[in-house]
Amino acid sequence: MEKIKVLFVASEVVPFAKTGGLADVAGSLPLELSEMDVDVRVIMPKYRSVKVPGDRTVIKKSSRHEAVQDNKVSEGVTVYLVENDDYFNRKEYYGDKFGDYADNLTRFAFFSRQVLERCIKENFRPDIIHCNDWHTALIPVYLNTIYKYDPFFARTKTLFTIHNIAYQGLFSKEDFPKTGLDWALFHIHYFEFYGQVNLMKAGIIYADAVSTVSPTYAKEILTKEYGCGLEGVLQAKKDALYGILNGIDYGVWNPATDSVIAKKYSIENPDNKYINKESLQKELGLKVDFDIPMLGVISRLADQKGMDLLAKIINDILSMKVQFVLLGTGDHKYHVLLEKMAKAHQKNTSINLKYDAILAEKIYAASDVFLIPSRYEPCGLSQMIGFKYGTIPVARRTGGLKDTISEYDFRTKEGTGFTFEEYRPEAFLTAIKRAFSVHQNRGAWRELVKRVMGLDFSWKVSAWKYIELYNKIKN
Repeated sequence: MEKIKVLFVASEVVPFAKTGGLADVAGSLPLELSEMDVDVRVIMPKYRSVKVPGDRTVIKKSSRHEAVQDNKVSEGVTVYLVENDDYFNRKEYYGDKFGDYADNLTRFAFFSRQVLERCIKENFRPDIIHCNDWHTALIPVYLNTIYKYDPFFARTKTLFTIHNIAYQGLFSKEDFPKTGLDWALFHIHYFEFYGQVNLMKAGIIYADAVSTVSPTYAKEILTKEYGCGLEGVLQAKKDALYGILNGIDYGVWNPATDSVIAKKYSIENPDNKYINKESLQKELGLKVDFDIPMLGVISRLADQKGMDLLAKIINDILSMKVQFVLLGTGDHKYHVLLEKMAKAHQKNTSINLKYDAILAEKIYAASDVFLIPSRYEPCGLSQMIGFKYGTIPVARRTGGLKDTISEYDFRTKEGTGFTFEEYRPEAFLTAIKRAFSVHQNRGAWRELVKRVMGLDFSWKVSAWKYIELYNKIKN
């Protein structure tokens, strides 16, 4: 039986370029698909950060998920690089401190056309072109317009994955000619969205199928509350809308092999986790105490991530017997608030307003509880990483958080975390207090830690679901 051929298209791919979870998916899922006998290739822009010679490279599975920095394509997954110094040889990927780049529509229209031209150049006839987010949304459109009668793509179908529907690729009407498409497509049934060009809308309409990164989020985006104005478009497409949970790469996120943390540990020796807690307490100048609950937060500091809820109860939290460690950057108002908190609660607080991958791993390994109060969360990786490191989530029941965290039951001692439904600070604080009450019972907490460390959120399960979906679209 002939292998299914998939071209995975993304604007960022680990380890070459990353601003968010999309890059992790693009760097991990194709590797898993390849191991399952899919002929998969990846294509992305060649940004300044992509330090490889030539117009292609390879990603391989390794403990630190590193790329092979050469042109050998005999093993691993081939990554094609789209070059254009005017568009991609910039310090940042999408914008600078003044905002999004003014020519983003031109940049990603060029990228989308080059994706299809590269298929022809490489004589790679994909069964499925797997597009991701608005940067790639023009590909399904071009296949159904400019390339509609090109025999090379006669059997090619498209899957369009939404990683976060809040980012849709909106541009002014005057910019529409930069797509290279006929003005007739600037219409309410295609690109037009309240007088603007909406790339994601067009991608949804033209794709053969649409997916998103968790089953619950697939349902949520059909509603006015979560659909960001595209709920009607998605309702019309709901028979071809699927939710497939993201996975994580246990070659990267695994305390049994993590060389960054103070002491490796696993489900067989979970108590070694507390050596990491002691080490981080010393590093951050906190009191060394195994019994005091350490709360960890690694997040973008924005309303979407529930920082407004955290802001309302932060004084209540820090007034309890607790240690609070936060890592992240984001909105200025939260930087100001958290710096103020750090000064007022120096003994039990460590606020780190920066990006630091090594500190992130140490926080996962040391924390007892991880806070994820998101307003909405398409999938979320923090809870999955936390599970592997034996760190228990307190999270809002939304999107992928709802799909991955089950409420702990005091009577049966079953469940994997502590959740709240209503987006209210009181509900969040109550869930934190429930976690603290279980933490006081050392035996019950140890059982819970071991249970979550045994959960499997590897890419293997998700990859099989994508293969099933590819075959469904293809046929």
